Amino acid sequence: MQTIGERLEEARKKKGISIREAAEATKIRGDYLQKFETNHFDIGLTEIYTRGFLRTYSNFLKLPADRILNDYAALGRGEIRPRQPSREVYGRMDITVATATEKSERGPTTEEATPETVQARPQPHYPRTGSSLPKGLDPAVVFKYVKWGVIAVVVIVVLLVVKSMITGGTAPSASRASGAGSSGGPSSGEQTITLVALDTVVVRVCYKNADGSEGADVIRNTTLRQGQTLAVPWTAPIYIHASAGENLAVEFKGRRFPTGFNGVGRAQMEQPQAR
Repeated sequence: MQTIGERLEEARKKKGISIREAAEATKIRGDYLQKFETNHFDIGLTEIYTRGFLRTYSNFLKLPADRILNDYAALGRGEIRPRQPSREVYGRMDITVATATEKSERGPTTEEATPETVQARPQPHYPRTGSSLPKGLDPAVVFKYVKWGVIAVVVIVVLLVVKSMITGGTAPSASRASGAGSSGGPSSGEQTITLVALDTVVVRVCYKNADGSEGADVIRNTTLRQGQTLAVPWTAPIYIHASAGENLAVEFKGRRFPTGFNGVGRAQMEQPQAR
């Protein structure tokens, strides 16, 4: 008479499949199936799992699962031992058993009472601590308004930064720029020269002292883009500084003159002739 393992192995080989293929099909580990076919049923699991795997494998191989399990039980391994109750004593408990009559006379206990008979226990009220908000103010509402306020401030700051980046390099108008070093723009009777940007250039105009040193600024560092002009009052000798002399020209009485230098440098303009 063939053993359980021999029948399982013979049925598997007749189907022409390997242990690995059988394991993938039944979702049972291959080493368990290998042990079953060699009549080793100690796979480290409880009997309920071992019996379940044997039934699944037998059904997969088209073998009578009940007969396989009966033969397995005949080996004395199919019995499930009842769990012995623990004899550890955790304490003494007095239990009173009441008859049905006593229960009806006594009324329902707390455990037996229906939801309608059990009154809801009032929940203790714990005062809220750690809040300095006035009475009636919901912290969630306050937090909501604070959050939106912070978002609005951030948006305003971002807009201001973007605006300053866009307009920061734009040269002021002629009248505004020319008043950077004086109390106002050139008056109608004041002699002026015009700085013309042939390309992007940074200019600064200052007075020339009697000893040849530089005096107060007439025009502070100002960026001119290509085609922009800047009117400068010319009532005394001045120095014209430029970051790129080749990108700047000077106009006076309708005539245009170069600065006379390339790159960073300065041009000197002496006292103008009286008109």
